[in-house]
Amino acid sequence: MSQHSTDPAVTSAVATVAKRRDWWRDAVIYQVYPRSFADGNGDGMGDLAGVRSRLPYLRDLGVDAVWLSPFYASPQADAGYDVADYRAVDPMFGNLLDADALIREAHELGLRIIVDLVPNHSSDQHEWFKRALREGPGSPLRERYHFRPGKGENGELPPNDWESIFGGPAWTRVEDGEWYLHLFAPEQPDFNWDHPAVGDEFRSILRFWLDIGVDGFRIDVAHGLVKAEGLPDLGSHDQLKLLGNDVMPFFDQDGVHAIYRQWRTVLDEYAGERIFVAEAWTPTVERTANYVRPDELHQAFNFQYLSTEWDAEELRAVIDRTLSAMGPVGAPATWVLSNHDVTRHATRFANPPGLGTQIRTAGDRQLGLRRARAASLLMLALPGSAYVYQGEELGLPDVVDLPDDVRQDPAYFRGEGQDGFRDGCRVPIPWTRTGPSYGFGDGGSWLPQPSGWAELSVEAQQGEPDSTLELYRGALAVRRAQPDLGAGDSVEWLKAPEGVLAFRRGEFVCVTNTTGESTTAPAYGRMLLASGEVTEADGEVKVPADTTVWWTTA
Repeated sequence: MSQHSTDPAVTSAVATVAKRRDWWRDAVIYQVYPRSFADGNGDGMGDLAGVRSRLPYLRDLGVDAVWLSPFYASPQADAGYDVADYRAVDPMFGNLLDADALIREAHELGLRIIVDLVPNHSSDQHEWFKRALREGPGSPLRERYHFRPGKGENGELPPNDWESIFGGPAWTRVEDGEWYLHLFAPEQPDFNWDHPAVGDEFRSILRFWLDIGVDGFRIDVAHGLVKAEGLPDLGSHDQLKLLGNDVMPFFDQDGVHAIYRQWRTVLDEYAGERIFVAEAWTPTVERTANYVRPDELHQAFNFQYLSTEWDAEELRAVIDRTLSAMGPVGAPATWVLSNHDVTRHATRFANPPGLGTQIRTAGDRQLGLRRARAASLLMLALPGSAYVYQGEELGLPDVVDLPDDVRQDPAYFRGEGQDGFRDGCRVPIPWTRTGPSYGFGDGGSWLPQPSGWAELSVEAQQGEPDSTLELYRGALAVRRAQPDLGAGDSVEWLKAPEGVLAFRRGEFVCVTNTTGESTTAPAYGRMLLASGEVTEADGEVKVPADTTVWWTTA
């Protein structure tokens, strides 16, 4: 395939969705976890054909783009984040023709497609790594990874004290005595980005998928590519901070920015405003802003916002910090509440504060759903881009009682790392009230779905005015119709009681009550939408506990 595709169909499809400039600044982007979205061939595992069959649903939901978690050829040691071939589709998901058809059909429906890219590490079944093992110490292929001799009298100790994010040492020893670095599972050896061949390869991979027609890339572990010179010991540390919430010699090193400036020149060769989105866990919002400077990436996930408790004061603080940090670099804020690595916010908010983003108990389901609906409307009212994780528009909770024998999260099988309960947010979503997997597919589902999910299905919620699905559809329709929603880079805070957020954006007003008691707010104008049942009388509105209300003053 040529560097720049001349296929008229690809050119036309890309042009179809390139209707306005800077689309990404206020886009709502929907994350699809392919193995859990829709099963097209009835084998119990979601696939690209299944995703393609549900594209009209995503169009009707009102999102602007779809981000697909990895579907590349992989042994699936970490659900596809261990890539063996970046230019091939894993047979469990289909083939390149399926990917091409999905991208083309999405473009015809006015949807853009963003694909995951995993540049921090490959699979241990990647050809480079297999050759590095075969060729032994001193092999040029070993220089593309981090191979080191061990410490101790016979090299029996790891080269340094780094620990894996999934628990245990970040080093594995091979038969010839050398050790290799893996910040995640042993099946995921880290690339050495100081080696020029690694950069050359990934620029080629970018062009491969851009030529097929993708509209952008979500960069996995974007903060992890460069390691501190000499791979120094970490010393005393808090294991819980390994995801990047503290300064680490293997995360958020300044050298990553040179890589992304090179990548940006590749992306800018292509028409249609393609974008990069960084998964960058950093100690501060200000450090995150470094990734979205004008000559680097376009967006970076706001994990500080995702991690904030359901508290008005804390939410206002992180909103202000985010907008202040993004302003100087000219980047939009990017808001997110859930993804495939954290407990769904309908369950996080159902539990007491302070438990973090990995929750092991169901909590108060009704409280969690009420807060989740209010939090979603708050997020969609903020300036910038928003991400929606599949199923959150249905109000799905985490499945916290999966049997141990069905779990597949690699972190579950390793001690002292992540909690290992990410499977709970990855259970296949329900489409219908009945069937072997509630419409997910004819062959059941790779993780068991709770029996109560029948009434959370798309079929059950479709057309029900009070359902969470219709709340999302209404919110996204309003967002598109209201020019002040999404656009811009600031909010005007309004006077509000303690525990209540109120802000204006042009002719739009949002009020969020985070308290457990109802409160009274002025009737700012015509009510557009509310996450709960509100009453209005004598120029005032009674806003129930844990509820968000939208108005227009026009």
